[in-house]
Amino acid sequence: MLLWSTKVPSVIAILSGGVGAARFALGMSNLVDSEEISIISNVGDDEVLHGLHISPDIDTVIYTLSGAINPETGWGLDGETWRVMDALSEYGGITWFRLGDRDLATHLFRTQLLREGETITKITERIRRRWNVKPKILPVTDGELRTILYSEKQGTEHRLSFQEYFVQNAHRPEISRIVYEHSSDARPTDEVLHSLEVATVIVIAPSNPVLSIAPILSVPGITDLLQRRRDRVVAVSPIVAGKAIKGPAAKLMAELGLNPSALGVAEYYCEIASAIVIDDTDSSFADDIRSLEMKVAHTNTLMNSIEASTHLAEVALRLVDENLH
Repeated sequence: MLLWSTKVPSVIAILSGGVGAARFALGMSNLVDSEEISIISNVGDDEVLHGLHISPDIDTVIYTLSGAINPETGWGLDGETWRVMDALSEYGGITWFRLGDRDLATHLFRTQLLREGETITKITERIRRRWNVKPKILPVTDGELRTILYSEKQGTEHRLSFQEYFVQNAHRPEISRIVYEHSSDARPTDEVLHSLEVATVIVIAPSNPVLSIAPILSVPGITDLLQRRRDRVVAVSPIVAGKAIKGPAAKLMAELGLNPSALGVAEYYCEIASAIVIDDTDSSFADDIRSLEMKVAHTNTLMNSIEASTHLAEVALRLVDENLH
């Protein structure tokens, strides 16, 4: 049951990965004016394949908010066809990263404009408008930023791009360290800085902390700004009962020496967030989380319907509102 029966005047910034963040943003758009939502997107997952620049997190958010997403996978387009990939397979080409026929048009368009000297921010804005998406989609930086994972095998370190790790190897390798390449040279865009400065609430979406959110935080200036506005920052845990809702978040956290639990997520964010929403099954962590000087609320965090996503967004907003008042 919703506590807010009408949309309230709020300016929302959401730090975003892919599927989980997209579903959360969809719920948030039921509570506040969609045009007052800014989604700050991770670009560490970006990959160049077949000469095309692919931005999976950005595209997943746009396709989800437009209603065009494949509901079974949570990525790609609904009703997609795969004739190009099938033909490429017959040549023996690279097909481990499957690109649908209509989805290819997005990557062709993005690559064309990049080669013409356009920024990823302005390109994303054009793609957003083509799909009639109301919230702003803001890549954290127009500079290069890449998430690189390292695994060790028989004493030798192996370098993997995010997509090589996540898709090609189905996130099976044990990871010894992660590097956010080029982050020291990256700069947040003016649009991103403005959205974080004016937001009444900043939400760290239920995305993988080390793969989706950490690349955003690695861009100089972002963490400092969040620390300064900590009283308005709320995180949503992607870990439920020690397991990730989707993807390898818990596995990776354990491999990197982090606590793979809702408490571990709170510990990871406590310097930049004053509040966190966890799942009902993790309510036993509440007192330990409060000891981190964080407010905590527990509810159902499984976003298996638009109603569930909306309720989760509402709980996050309420928690910050209580924190401020």
